Amino acid sequence: MKEVRTRIAPSPTGYFHLGVARTALFNFLFAKKNKGKFILRIDDTDKKRSKKEYETDILKSLLWLGIFWDEGPVLKSTNAQTYDQKYLNFEKNYLGNYGPYRESERIEIYKKYLKELLDKNLAYFCFCKKEDLEAQKQAMIVAGQIPKYPGVCRKLSKKEALKRAEKEPFVIRLKVPSKKISFTDLLRGKIEFDLDLIGDFVISKGFEEPLYNFTTVVDDYEMKISHIIRGEDHISNTPKQIILQEALGFSKPKYLHLPLILGEDKTKLSKRHGAISIKELKNLGYLPEAIVNYLALLGWWPKEDVEIFSLKELIELFEINQLQKHSAIFSFKKLDWINRAYIRKLPLEKLTELCQNYFEKEVDFNYLKKIVALFCERLSKISEIKELTNYFFKMPQYPKELLLWKNQSFNDVKKILEDVKKTFLKKEIYEFNKEKILENLKPLTEKYGNGFVFWPLRVALSGEKTSPPPQEIAEILGKEETLKRIEEAIKKI
Repeated sequence: MKEVRTRIAPSPTGYFHLGVARTALFNFLFAKKNKGKFILRIDDTDKKRSKKEYETDILKSLLWLGIFWDEGPVLKSTNAQTYDQKYLNFEKNYLGNYGPYRESERIEIYKKYLKELLDKNLAYFCFCKKEDLEAQKQAMIVAGQIPKYPGVCRKLSKKEALKRAEKEPFVIRLKVPSKKISFTDLLRGKIEFDLDLIGDFVISKGFEEPLYNFTTVVDDYEMKISHIIRGEDHISNTPKQIILQEALGFSKPKYLHLPLILGEDKTKLSKRHGAISIKELKNLGYLPEAIVNYLALLGWWPKEDVEIFSLKELIELFEINQLQKHSAIFSFKKLDWINRAYIRKLPLEKLTELCQNYFEKEVDFNYLKKIVALFCERLSKISEIKELTNYFFKMPQYPKELLLWKNQSFNDVKKILEDVKKTFLKKEIYEFNKEKILENLKPLTEKYGNGFVFWPLRVALSGEKTSPPPQEIAEILGKEETLKRIEEAIKKI
């Protein structure tokens, strides 16, 4: 069997998108399942919109997710501990034998194939102006015709075209034959196209700006790509790419077009649905393992009814025939649920390190570790730690009415808090942990009732309607700070 070689070819025109990440994951899983290679190629031929920062983001995001490529550009980093060592500090700027893996560095390769198409009279120079083409397009639409290039420059002789190309700007168009073609999609079955609906399309602006459908065909052939797994929005590009493959005598890869990811309103996932780049999700405190786990479930489902699995387990479980044909619905609620499961698996030390990133000022690590231990079961994403625990770092602000439990009066609350204060002051030194706190408060809870003691005490310490039990907060705050907050609550009343 021919070696399985899959690829992802993102454009560095924005931060690494959730949808592209899912496509990368499925390509990676399919390659690894079949003992093949996963290739990363950067489609940066759009000179105006491509930025180095976006390329870096693509590379960093993939490495952070654990989706390592076998061939592609190298991310050079001074922090050797951040990513797998084998992807760092190479003398070349790419891995593998089929580089460069940035399309902007492959212009000479594209020129060779452009000239071949022109020499074989399978492509031609087009000198039509944009405004003329637009006018022709509108006229066709008005006449009820399919808008396509009318073939004006196709009629030029080779001699005349070469002469004009020396002085005039031009594009290169492929001669599209009049016929029907089809291909078998691994997910959707046979798909057929009538090429008369397409017309002669542009494959390059001059010799220096080759366009997507041309470059991707050349690169997939040169890099020996066996399977192309991509979004269904590329289905319309497939006939153009097949015609180019036929014109250049290239073998055809196998295609699989994934359904799109939709928001919960059933529209294409976009900024209005919230964070959609891997960078944004990372900043919000989603773990890479959780994101990968959830992305796998967006369009694929294992035979076993299991929802939490590692990347290694995903490779073992993944079968291409389990991919779904219908669009996947992205849900933050489901992602939060999966992320919560992974947060609970983290060692406390590691979770505290991650939480520390969300505090502007440096906080004492051991103090923070106690807080994180209290909240680790409550976190859906790590960024929540700061908002949930603000009161551990500053005196809480709240309306005095919040201190009231059920039908309590302010006098009742004041009396109870004063009794709590006296209880904590009875012994100058004693263990101030949650067990001892509960033990010392027992006479008061028996006298007044649990809610009447614990509610105002909890509010006095946290200033929140909901929080962990007061004895757990008090243990972390310590005796001195606890007494100070009780005194502040009494003053409010």
